Amino acid sequence: MEPMGQDDCSCAPEADTCCRVEALVSIDERGQMVLPKELREKAGFRPGEKLAVTAWEKNGVICCITLTRAEELTEMVKAAIGPVMRDIL
Repeated sequence: MEPMGQDDCSCAPEADTCCRVEALVSIDERGQMVLPKELREKAGFRPGEKLAVTAWEKNGVICCITLTRAEELTEMVKAAIGPVMRDIL
């Protein structure tokens, strides 16, 4: 797997972040797919780590799927809901 270069970035060049195609994966006959080793290493994913799958839908069709570490998702939810819950409790 050869990552795309910075010039191939699909986001605004002045942004601190960039989204790009990192790899292509196939779905096997059991419906499973494997993230390439290089991508897992770059993302720091460890065996047994839990990832939340979020699907983005447009016009009734899923157009994008993202992976978020479960502990990071938990922190995002706490940050969003925490202030409301403090007011209630």
